[in-house]
Amino acid sequence: MQSPPVRRLRSSVAALTAVALGSAGLFTAAVVGSATPASAAGVPTLSPLNVSGRGATVPFKEQEAEYAATNGSVIGPDRLYGHLPSEASGRQAVTLNAVGQYVEFTLTAPANSIDFRYSLPDTADGKGRDASMDLLVNGSKLKSVDVTSKYSWYYGGYPFNNNPGDTNPHHFYDETRTMFGTSYPAGTKIRLQVSSTAQSPSFTIDLADFEQVGTPIAKPAGALDVVADFGADPTGATDSTAKFQAAVNAGQAQGKTVFIPQGTFTLYDHVVVDGVTLAGAGPWYSVLGGRDPNNRQKAAGIYGKYVGQGGPSQNVNLKDFAIIGDIRERVDEDQVNAVGGAMSNSTLDNLWLQHTKVGAWMDGPMDRFTIKNSRILDQTADGVNFHTGVTNSTVTNTFVRNTGDDGLASWPERVPNVNDSFTHNTVVLPILANNIVTYGGKDFTISDNVMSDTISNGGGLHIANRYPGVNSGSGTAVAGTITAARNTLIRTGNSDFNWQFGVGAIWFDGLNEPIAGATINITDTDILDSSYEAVQTIDGSSSGINFTNVNIDGAGTYAIQAQANANMKFTNVKAKNIAQAATPIHNCVGSGFVIVDGGGNSGWNNGTTCSGTWPTPQWTYGGQPSTGGGTSSPSPSPSPSTPTTPPASPSPSPTTPTTPPACNPGTGNLAQGKSATATSTNQTYTAANAVDGNAASYWESANNAFPQSITVDLCAVTAVGSVTAKLPAGWGTRTETVSVQGSTDGVSFSTLAPSTGITLDPATGNTATVGFTQTNTRYVRVTVTGNTGWPAAQLSELEIRATGPTTPPTTTPPTTTPPTTPPASTNLLAGKSLTATSTVDVYGANKANDGDANSYWESAANAFPQSLTADLGASTAVGRLVLKLPPASAWATRTETLSVLASTDGTNWTTVKASAGYTFNPATGNTVTITVPGTTARYLKLSYTGNTGWAAAQLSEFEAYSS
Repeated sequence: MQSPPVRRLRSSVAALTAVALGSAGLFTAAVVGSATPASAAGVPTLSPLNVSGRGATVPFKEQEAEYAATNGSVIGPDRLYGHLPSEASGRQAVTLNAVGQYVEFTLTAPANSIDFRYSLPDTADGKGRDASMDLLVNGSKLKSVDVTSKYSWYYGGYPFNNNPGDTNPHHFYDETRTMFGTSYPAGTKIRLQVSSTAQSPSFTIDLADFEQVGTPIAKPAGALDVVADFGADPTGATDSTAKFQAAVNAGQAQGKTVFIPQGTFTLYDHVVVDGVTLAGAGPWYSVLGGRDPNNRQKAAGIYGKYVGQGGPSQNVNLKDFAIIGDIRERVDEDQVNAVGGAMSNSTLDNLWLQHTKVGAWMDGPMDRFTIKNSRILDQTADGVNFHTGVTNSTVTNTFVRNTGDDGLASWPERVPNVNDSFTHNTVVLPILANNIVTYGGKDFTISDNVMSDTISNGGGLHIANRYPGVNSGSGTAVAGTITAARNTLIRTGNSDFNWQFGVGAIWFDGLNEPIAGATINITDTDILDSSYEAVQTIDGSSSGINFTNVNIDGAGTYAIQAQANANMKFTNVKAKNIAQAATPIHNCVGSGFVIVDGGGNSGWNNGTTCSGTWPTPQWTYGGQPSTGGGTSSPSPSPSPSTPTTPPASPSPSPTTPTTPPACNPGTGNLAQGKSATATSTNQTYTAANAVDGNAASYWESANNAFPQSITVDLCAVTAVGSVTAKLPAGWGTRTETVSVQGSTDGVSFSTLAPSTGITLDPATGNTATVGFTQTNTRYVRVTVTGNTGWPAAQLSELEIRATGPTTPPTTTPPTTTPPTTPPASTNLLAGKSLTATSTVDVYGANKANDGDANSYWESAANAFPQSLTADLGASTAVGRLVLKLPPASAWATRTETLSVLASTDGTNWTTVKASAGYTFNPATGNTVTITVPGTTARYLKLSYTGNTGWAAAQLSEFEAYSS
């Protein structure tokens, strides 16, 4: 890990503080000790806890280590995934690596406790290390505080492992708490100091939360006591699960509150509650934890009754205690959450949930459930997930930090989630995915929240039709009115290590189906210092989106990144400090991306680009441009600016200029180097690629959205007699159905060649020509209505010439007889169509033959058998298959059990390789070869029944060869 370059502070900090943010106190100020020589070199950044009127009202005062007195080393700022400071609050921390080094905080208010966030290096075996630090008050040692790395450090690909031999280290930080035993006034010096490096070579301190904890809450009158009445062990030496279960059963039967007195209680399994109040002496005093030493799938948790097992539980109240578990890995099948099951008309109030898999994973259907005034920390997966049929429910005034997945999430997998809300919450540092997200959902409110410091593969606020079971047919898709008002997003969004590009601070995804028919209102919102783009659309289209009174201040790349069609209205949306200021909109989908200008907008509507590369982000700590971890690459050359509101027509139709351009259409290929537009594009495969003279680059339209067209402006009226279509040389045979139109003014088009199928065959150079009667025209349009090789229009070169055959053949006749058997070195499946029995998230079947070993197909989990089917286009001799998983930099060894089937018609199948286990090992390139001699087929199917590395079928590349 390299330290980022030193960043010089600039005068714009003051201006941004006073004007741009509009929120007094949003900057965190440095606190410098004066008693001893020490430095505080942190770069000023925006604090998620200093946003007036938004986020959770927390009982603690937070101080960042990088602004405290220290003789250690400030690390960061740095947002690069896998770097230690990238997971710190504000992307900065302090590393102590010698005896006597310290971080010293000065109390700003009376406090009797500290909760501090830190990181220790992992051990070579991945099991973690234990150590301790001295806690000093005004220079005198008060106590030693235990710290550990056992709950941090994960590796490899999702869902991750504890093997340091794997790559992709992350989830570096943990936190611990202790009480001082007395209250200290404001001005007191609280120091964390290294007493020994024998147990740990270094200690990195991120921040400290100081709290004045009240006295223990007394037992309510008439309440049952889990210790006095049922014999639970407050020392934690023995398992108290049965004692707690007996207590809550009695509380339900007698209509009495069940009280948890001061103590630490060990539970080896869930306590199931229904119709009862379970209350503690406060989350600093009554603590539940533990895990079954013999069955690690069982652990401490308070659960409602599942639907189908007598649930949902009703009228449950859980309050004033902590669940601090012992979960050190992520296994999605294990029910090791702090709170779970189903609960209706129920409330969680003032809970501290830490070191479990999920703070609260609620499986509906259930209704009127509330989480409030709570803290959810250091989870291996989500903070909260409203899963399946959760209605009229809310999370409010809750602080969430360091989750291993989405901070707050709603996922109506089978049954609609309706009229839920996430309000007045502070969600910081989700290590994977989003701060707040609704996958589907109807009439959802996400308002008055603060979101900050997204780490990877997600954004701050996400609204999407993604994940299994989210679709309009089940009523689970995004619907009704989605209200996102008065939210503040700070340093949100980050790079997706699968996609290899940035995710927006606010992003919309129509993967399962377009977001349509709903009204989505983003209002009175601040999007500050975004790591990449501020707003993003991707996968399927999105519509009905209104941005009103939105302040975009600081974006590492673009204000808007359009990777899917969308229809939005922007009113009083103002952007500044955008890294790509000359072209703040990145739009590779063309006119399908529409922003209606409602007035009052600025800073985002002055230029558009569609580059072939993604720019290195320039991070804007407080409006100060600074490049993350290295030197920024030059900005791409901007393409001509498009209007703020793209034309409503699905086919962009250039208008004739009042003054004819000084242009000579030239001879030969009239299209090369000319302006080209398309009805849509997929990712970076733009219309310009079809006229760049490079047959290896190509235009591709949006998928599953025929008809599509590409239009070339020859710059002046000229004689045209033929068009030639090309695809890259290595692509397999396919037939595209095309027609050709021409126009002298770009408005009125006439047919030059009627719809016909052109076959693009690698044996004939993947080239086909359509000729027609020579016509004088300026604009030539090719419309594509079908493609047997891929569900989109595709052209690597569109050549336009003055002459053509009088009677055009459908395709160019081959100059040589195509070989019966393709060369043995040719991958027969390159560019061919793949289908699967199921897919999950963005990991579609097409990922298994896109030529990128780092992308992959993944089936639905826990749903074997699964299959992947390839269509070769025609019966072909096949001798061997090569199967790949992502290389050693991402995935660990696993064995997948599968069989190979073949068919000539796609209906009748023959097994050509019986089911067997195939081991993918990074030491051998995570590649498996399967021989299938004597096989002739058009269709090949891989049928999966098992995978030791993940509960789903997975494949990054499916290749077939003749021998």
